[in-house]
Amino acid sequence: MMKTWIAAALGALALAVPAAALAAQSYEAAAVEGDFVVKDFKFASGESLPALKLHYRTLGKPVRDAQGKVTNAVMVLHGTGGSGAQFLSPQFADELYGPGQPLDIQRYYVILPDGIGHGASSKPSDGLRAKFPHYGYGDMVEAQRRLLVDGLKVDHLRLLMGTSMGCMHGFVWGETHPDFVQAMMPLACLPVQIAGMNRFWRKAAVENIKADPAWKGGDYEAQPVLGLRGAVNLLLLMGAAPQAWQAQVPTRDAAEAYYQTRLEADLPRRDANDMIYQLDASRDYDPSKGLERITMPVTWVNSTDDLINPPNLGIAEPAAKRLKNGRFVLIKATSETRGHGTHTAARFWKQDLIDLLARSEKP
Repeated sequence: MMKTWIAAALGALALAVPAAALAAQSYEAAAVEGDFVVKDFKFASGESLPALKLHYRTLGKPVRDAQGKVTNAVMVLHGTGGSGAQFLSPQFADELYGPGQPLDIQRYYVILPDGIGHGASSKPSDGLRAKFPHYGYGDMVEAQRRLLVDGLKVDHLRLLMGTSMGCMHGFVWGETHPDFVQAMMPLACLPVQIAGMNRFWRKAAVENIKADPAWKGGDYEAQPVLGLRGAVNLLLLMGAAPQAWQAQVPTRDAAEAYYQTRLEADLPRRDANDMIYQLDASRDYDPSKGLERITMPVTWVNSTDDLINPPNLGIAEPAAKRLKNGRFVLIKATSETRGHGTHTAARFWKQDLIDLLARSEKP
């Protein structure tokens, strides 16, 4: 019976993938990719790069007012280990970018950057390895600003969205450049220092990699697979959706097969140095003291099955009250929600985005 279930599931997956890929390809074809190079970029650590490459994708075209300022720019920021490409996936793009949808690309100019250390932007695995500058979230936000202002000639965002790490970047943006952003939608994070369990699992993932003799202080000849495997296991676990997974893989054999599939898909795309830097970058994050500086309309969305940002910590609601024009939405877990990954499944918060765009329209 179990073999039959797995065969049926794999068959359904094989049929579903081409359709999903076709939908994604339509937006991949529409996306314009580019690179912007910042000369002599200085990091908060005191380190610098003579040339910092920032990769990006855009959908739609900028609309300028009589003064030449872009009025329809939307920037969407990805999570740890991701890239802007993830926002071309059907679960996100098919809900938001089409005709009449909230971020209709005939109306909006959507900007999807790859953060420092991620995607096709400058990162340790390009060659510097452990000699790459130790970037933090402040550096990543400043690089995003430079891309917008100097690279794309955008000095105003109609909307700033971000998922996970991008959600945290949003809070940094809101405090650092409140006049730049007209509306903000952070998804799946908390506006406090990374501590407690959140720091614990990040530290454990890094130590897994460093404990592998094959890591060699970052000068490995081949990926330290044992260390990476331990780190990826932690990421998979923290990104779990307990209620959904129980419904989707309700037996031991099904759960183990699902685990193996997820691990085999994730592990080969990882680089050890990149992953260490990505997890370490959150060390400078702590917007908790400056939330009152965030004055634009904000709709902040978390979910109850998010193990990285569990609601029972009691952090979100008091923090939301300090946002001048903020609304906090907590999505209740179901067998359909995706734990921490609910942030990229736009159907769960699409109406909240529509409402935010409406209430942040300028007269």
